[in-house]
Amino acid sequence: MSATSPTAATTTETAERTRALLTAADPGRRRADRAMTVLIYGAFALAVVPLVSLLWTVVLRGAERFDADFLLTSMRGVFGGMDMGGAYHAAVGTLMITLTATVISVPIGLLVAIYLVEYGRGALARATTFFVDVMTGIPSIVAGLFAFALFSIFLGPGAKLGIIAAVALSVLMIPVVVRSCEEMLKLVPNELREASYALGVPKWLTIVRVVLRTSVAGITTGVLLAVARVIGETAPILITAGVSDSINFNPFDGRMMTLPVYIFSQYRQGPVPCQEGALDCLVDINFDRAWAAALLLIVIVMLLNLIGRLVTRWFSPKLR
Repeated sequence: MSATSPTAATTTETAERTRALLTAADPGRRRADRAMTVLIYGAFALAVVPLVSLLWTVVLRGAERFDADFLLTSMRGVFGGMDMGGAYHAAVGTLMITLTATVISVPIGLLVAIYLVEYGRGALARATTFFVDVMTGIPSIVAGLFAFALFSIFLGPGAKLGIIAAVALSVLMIPVVVRSCEEMLKLVPNELREASYALGVPKWLTIVRVVLRTSVAGITTGVLLAVARVIGETAPILITAGVSDSINFNPFDGRMMTLPVYIFSQYRQGPVPCQEGALDCLVDINFDRAWAAALLLIVIVMLLNLIGRLVTRWFSPKLR
């Protein structure tokens, strides 16, 4: 017993030393960990602080005129520093043009994505992918000029309609829809397709009943992100739809106002030169309307993102 006791004690001491070496923190690693923690929190602050500042400024400045009168009235018959007028016509134009652009771009983008994932092989698929990548980087003003020049051939120079603006926005939306839908379709397991084929289901029916149903949540989220991408565009709308103070629900007849163009036009007008002592004239009324319209646009984009979250939760595949 006495001969084996030193050996056992040595083994225990060795194990304790090894455990201490493994659990002890190296001072250099500890400093590096603290430095990386500071850098990560600093990067987070650099990203969040400007966003919070922007939201706080817009809410603080825009809440002054963000009321029912502003949301339900247009600028028709409003001039000077009158304490009247709202952005109802701009909100209607934004929703109508964006909805029309969505109707145009979503079917095209979804069909192109299905082709690239399910059928695309060879040079045509590579060329399609290349042109989609190129279209992703097109400046918005170029899309507006393209739509304006295209419709000028048929309607004459100077034509400004809501449908022209919708076509310009669809040029910007299509590559985003293609990319998002393509990635969602790739996430569908091939086992689901093979199981459907094994049951004798045609490929087109497998795509409709299996692939699209499985990826509908991600596709919807991608479409809403594409809508949020174009809903704040100003330059192509200003070129194609112009400026209007009246309410217009028909994108095929007359000019239409959108919230980004409304914000630009109000801010461009600047302070109102009111006469001294005039009680019915507000000097900063144009700025107040611009801030309120900016707040309304942010609310619409936030609602779209909220709808996307809800759709993802409702339609995502449930694990059993």
